[in-house]
Amino acid sequence: MTKILVIDDEPSITNLVSAYLKPEGCEVFTAADGNAGLKAARAFKPDLIILDLMLPGMDGIELLSRLRRESDVYVIMLTARTEETDKIVGLSVGADDYVTKPFSPRELTARVKAALRRLQGAAGAGGERSVLSFRRVKVDVGAHVVTVDESPIELTSIEFELLKALAENHGRVLSREQLLEKVWGGEYFGEMRVVDVHLGHVRQKLGSEELIATVRGVGYRFDDEPL
Repeated sequence: MTKILVIDDEPSITNLVSAYLKPEGCEVFTAADGNAGLKAARAFKPDLIILDLMLPGMDGIELLSRLRRESDVYVIMLTARTEETDKIVGLSVGADDYVTKPFSPRELTARVKAALRRLQGAAGAGGERSVLSFRRVKVDVGAHVVTVDESPIELTSIEFELLKALAENHGRVLSREQLLEKVWGGEYFGEMRVVDVHLGHVRQKLGSEELIATVRGVGYRFDDEPL
């Protein structure tokens, strides 16, 4: 059974989310503050976390920052903040997606299901040993390992899928819409800015701006030389 952790200090929110996810076969745990949420994440090892940013005690940004030091669990931010900067901060700290309050529980459920399908698909591909090899970068799809100049780098699941999608389409420009479709799935309802933020993380970890080119007004292209 899939384990979901909902961290929110509003009982009405945790009850609503639980009511929608439990019929989908999910085991739902809840926490009402940041400290309890971090302890629950460590104890229950959930497959996905729904995290409110405005929490008593340790806020969601600090919780996520600490969590990312030890886990790449998929995190959907759930927040009442509507300012663009708040969303970007959350994504920059390590959130994979976000939903702004007030939200549609059906939309949130759809996003959770799409994320779980993608994660399960990646796990099911563990037996594949295909390796995308380039002059500087190698992407081992089966082992979920990326090396740059023969040194391994750590990518989150979203970052890995973005790099893989670009590497599989080497030399072609992929639009944000195409990357959203390939990585977040056809049921994604959010803003395209998530692509820019996560690709910014990938570029930093690759250590080079040149490996992923921005084609202004069109999208992104992977530019390493194939072997």
